[in-house]
Amino acid sequence: MTPDSPEPSVEQVVRHTPWLFGAAAAVALAVLFIAVLGDAIEDGAQFSFDRAILLWARGGSAHGAPIGPDWFRAAMLDVTAIGGVTVLVLMVALVAGFLALQRHWLTLGLVLGGTISGSLAVTLVKNLVGRARPMVTDHLVNVSSLSFPSGHAANSAIVYLTMATLLSQLVERRAARTYLFVAAALIVALIGASRIYLGVHWPSDVLAGWAFGTLWAVAWWAIGAWARLRRAASPS
Repeated sequence: MTPDSPEPSVEQVVRHTPWLFGAAAAVALAVLFIAVLGDAIEDGAQFSFDRAILLWARGGSAHGAPIGPDWFRAAMLDVTAIGGVTVLVLMVALVAGFLALQRHWLTLGLVLGGTISGSLAVTLVKNLVGRARPMVTDHLVNVSSLSFPSGHAANSAIVYLTMATLLSQLVERRAARTYLFVAAALIVALIGASRIYLGVHWPSDVLAGWAFGTLWAVAWWAIGAWARLRRAASPS
């Protein structure tokens, strides 16, 4: 740009943001993080905080009662169900139905593409790593699948955060967008915490699930931004 050239407009800057590069970078970071941590776990790596946190949730004893009053334990059981397969599929189906009724076809495709592909990726990683469930404390719910990464933490982040970020592209008011982000993040945080409280996941499983799911949602948000700008720039 020569000294006499005008400064680029905000619209020009936004339109030339490398959204697809950002999406690819987010996916690459997600895959790299989960691959490095998963490889370390396969090689027998153990993290001291995993055992310490699980024991703390039982008052320091392997077979101790879970901390907190009875209503808190019941609440954790209810919260963990929000991250289960049945509820997540139902949430995606309800949001997809709403988007179809509103004819938001692009957002509908992005929501389905992001959530389905993310869930498949989590299942693949679980099978590749093959980490067993923690047996440090008693499980408060029955589980039979593999442990790393936490499916509840990863899939809830993939579903709720992806839907929140993509729906935010349809919302004009900043307060409404902020509400979507905060609500989704709070739900995801509670679901992950509930898995640790119930003794069915190592904390590192949950941290990995949160990281992977969040990066996956960021990637699909960037793909959505690229697609919307490309559509807006194309002739009618």
